[in-house]
Amino acid sequence: MQAPSVSQQVAISLGERSYPIVIGPALFDAPQTYAAVPASSAALIVTNTTVGPLYAERLRGALAGRHRAVHVVTLPDGEAHKTWATLNLIFDALLSNGCDRKTVLYALGGGVVGDMTGFAAASYMRGVPFVQVPTTLLAQVDSSVGGKTAINHPLGKNMIGAFYQPRLVVCDLDTLKTLPPRELSAGLAEVIKYGPIADLDFLDWIEAGMDALVARNPAALAHAVQRSCQIKAAVVGEDERESGLRAILNFGHTFGHAIEAGMGYGAWLHGEAVGCGMVMAARLSQRLGGVDEAFVQRLAALIGRAGLPVRAPVLDPDDNAGRYLELMRVDKKAEGGEIRFVVIDPPGRALLRGAPDALVREVIDACCKG
Repeated sequence: MQAPSVSQQVAISLGERSYPIVIGPALFDAPQTYAAVPASSAALIVTNTTVGPLYAERLRGALAGRHRAVHVVTLPDGEAHKTWATLNLIFDALLSNGCDRKTVLYALGGGVVGDMTGFAAASYMRGVPFVQVPTTLLAQVDSSVGGKTAINHPLGKNMIGAFYQPRLVVCDLDTLKTLPPRELSAGLAEVIKYGPIADLDFLDWIEAGMDALVARNPAALAHAVQRSCQIKAAVVGEDERESGLRAILNFGHTFGHAIEAGMGYGAWLHGEAVGCGMVMAARLSQRLGGVDEAFVQRLAALIGRAGLPVRAPVLDPDDNAGRYLELMRVDKKAEGGEIRFVVIDPPGRALLRGAPDALVREVIDACCKG
């Protein structure tokens, strides 16, 4: 495979809120990348302690022609900091610099930075423009696209937030070169997700290309990002606010979010929890008759090849399944206390459905024993 030399675009079609996802090398510090972003007197780059030293000044330089003043706020890194206290650091920077309602926010970092910047943009002066500049694979293929913004609560992940679309998403593939191996694996979980729920040909391609993806082959990563964004764009275009279809994008997330909350945010990366959660969701799908044992084993093997955990952690030695169920009942897809799961039925198609607690307990027990 040869690396792409030009950028590709994927459109998110939402009427007047439509925007492009631009994918390619050498994008984020090129001024022309941001030509469609409204000019303003001020901009604020929101980044973190890991990404900021690598890229913040380069982005500031690229934006100098569009905004008279470009400020930077640097947040602590990690899921454990996706809180009200950290969110207020963004508002402090906006207010202390006299930023008005035309100020543009730029989210420079991974999913945590993107989610918090989007939520801040949705809230500051009741809504200001923002741009996603994701620097992790997970953020490029999932969290930066579609306008879901949030912070965590101790009782549940992403429970406080808003639907608020960016003006532009800039997926610069060169930023993936500096990604730690664990973060790359976490992003591959969200790439793998798209195969079982929507595109079995893509699943075949991921299986054939996993070694190239792990080795960061530029052409392989470019296709993975582009196809993932195309699938997500199609789903978001039909169901922006997750009233039905969009829920399928949460395959593995109900179990995964329980793992994150139960272990403490940051103990496992989001993608690690989702990878393991997909194994659990596939096992539930098999118990419900949607897939066969061979498919469960195929998916688990692929997730393992990506460097992700396939055995679920024990969250409570006294009543492990009970703890999982308790945490999953505060999942956003739950209704009236009933947990609803994204299951595969058949491969290549996902749907949302409930399952008896007894059956879910069996799945949890089986997946924790490995």
